[in-house]
Amino acid sequence: MNAEKLIRRSAIGLAFAGLLAGDVYAQSPDPTPQQQDIQNDKKDIRSDKKDLAKDRADRNADQRDINKDKRDLAKDRADRNKDLRDINHDRRDLNKDRADRNADQRDINRDKAQLVRDDKQFGANSAQAQADRKDLRADRADRNADQRDINHDRRDLNKDRADRNADQRDINHDKADLAKDRKDRNQDQKDINKDKKDLHKDRKDLRKDRRGHK
Repeated sequence: MNAEKLIRRSAIGLAFAGLLAGDVYAQSPDPTPQQQDIQNDKKDIRSDKKDLAKDRADRNADQRDINKDKRDLAKDRADRNKDLRDINHDRRDLNKDRADRNADQRDINRDKAQLVRDDKQFGANSAQAQADRKDLRADRADRNADQRDINHDRRDLNKDRADRNADQRDINHDKADLAKDRKDRNQDQKDINKDKKDLHKDRKDLRKDRRGHK
């Protein structure tokens, strides 16, 4: 008799456990296709927002690069233009110093000829010859000073030309950077526009799936 009661109670216990398990299973069913669509739509929207925020940050960074490139380009152009003005100034100085040097050389040649004549006519120790020698020394000093100025002008001209060439290379580099950054900015803007469309579409899908779920 005790064995029968024990068997009966075990059977009842197993049945009750089965009912509890069935109830738990009934309370946590797999999501329906519509609920799954809603979850996927929400996930897509979160992804779209992240993409949109990232592309906006990239676009803003590219715009900052563009603004910097423009400032660099303007500065390098100003430097290049200043170098051109310096080059023109150096050329004028060089031309003037060459003219002065040539004039001094003509004076030297004239002084030499005059000294030869005065030596013959008045003697090497005459006042005229002494004056000619003094003029010759002065003209040679002027000619040498003009030659030093010419050498200095050439160095300045070469330096300013080198600076101009370096500035022109910087300008070309700035232009290339500016073109690249504008291209990147434009691509980022296209990505932003696409992200907005995707976000709009996913929100529309979410509303549609919610209505279908109701």
